[in-house]
Amino acid sequence: MLIMNHHRALSSKFGARLAAGAAKSKNNTRHCLRSWDHHVAGNKRAISSSQLTVERTTDTSRFQNRPAKEKLMFGTTMADHMLMVEWTTKDGWGAPRIVPYQNLSISPAASCLHYGLQCFEGLKAYKSLSDDSIRLFRPDKNMERLSNSMARLHMPGADFDREELIQCISELVTLDQKWIPDGEGYSLYLRPTVIATHKFLGLAPPDSLLLYVITSPVGPYYKSGFNPIRLTADTSFVRAWPGGTGGNKVGGNYAPTMKPAADAAKDGYSQVLWLFGENDEITEVGAMNVFFFLINKQTKRPELVTAPLTRGDILPGVTRASILDLCRSWGDFDVSERFPTMGEIQEAAEDNRLLEVFGAGTAAVVTPVSCIQYKGKDIEIPAVGELTQRIWDELTGIQYGKSEGPPGWSINVEAKIVGKE
Repeated sequence: MLIMNHHRALSSKFGARLAAGAAKSKNNTRHCLRSWDHHVAGNKRAISSSQLTVERTTDTSRFQNRPAKEKLMFGTTMADHMLMVEWTTKDGWGAPRIVPYQNLSISPAASCLHYGLQCFEGLKAYKSLSDDSIRLFRPDKNMERLSNSMARLHMPGADFDREELIQCISELVTLDQKWIPDGEGYSLYLRPTVIATHKFLGLAPPDSLLLYVITSPVGPYYKSGFNPIRLTADTSFVRAWPGGTGGNKVGGNYAPTMKPAADAAKDGYSQVLWLFGENDEITEVGAMNVFFFLINKQTKRPELVTAPLTRGDILPGVTRASILDLCRSWGDFDVSERFPTMGEIQEAAEDNRLLEVFGAGTAAVVTPVSCIQYKGKDIEIPAVGELTQRIWDELTGIQYGKSEGPPGWSINVEAKIVGKE
């Protein structure tokens, strides 16, 4: 068994490098998106938290009748309020509004209903175990990805001010903070969504959008908690491909995965391990990024491997990026972004070089894998592994305020309640 080195404190140099890289990436992406969107939006109004208005709910029954936290089902219980911001060709982004949670009223001809002009995000608000402060985990990464998804769908307004939207979301979280369950593993799930409300049956860029954020108290994503799951790679379906939208968080990526997932469940497997190409390159698992920890056949060194973002078919997960940053800072093993193949994984398992496999994403954080079905045979994998546990401990420690983490990762929600009643 590979003996992992004792936990090391992250250096200030590592934190500064992360912050500088993030700032450079943020500035470059903003410049590109502003250039792209200039012909549509010009100098129209941007999202501004100073214009936020708040309408508080008067219905206390929803909170009083909420389920006990142990009985929460992911994404089924909604908190009291939601954030709404509209975009139109004439005015650009309108004033943000926090209103009581409610149904939407849109035209049956809205292009989001016909052509998939929709994208979304997923992040969480955590209650610190040390001081009960409310924290967000790297929300700048989610805003960057939302902006990129909008740009991929040629949605106007993709150059929105990310810090201003984070501030609006912070106000929403503060208003509904009583919905955040106490305890590790529990949080308030946040779902920013952008839909095209353009009343037009033709296929064209939208002239109106609705950005809204709803929130939901959640517990552990999988009922089995941190117990390992079983995967199958035996499916004829493909999740994403080069040049498609797999690298963006759009609804059209997810609906086609439901049938393969249902087929896998019938056969006793929790998720589908998605493959691509003649060599059965491994891309993702279910709706998560996937990592393989193995002894490299050529170098004889331990290596953590995950698929790269170079082809545009892999979602740039926030948890994925955080795992890569943490593991590279430890320096205990090689960290690679390349496409492993099922042939390589099968051979590594036969040679006892396959050490651990786990999925990673916002909803589940880290999920260990104990089995992969491939070509009708089950590949058994040690679980829960030492590295999987270490990553879980590191990430949840930062999210729940038990450890500091790199600068800018755990953000205290400091709402100003600037919204006018």
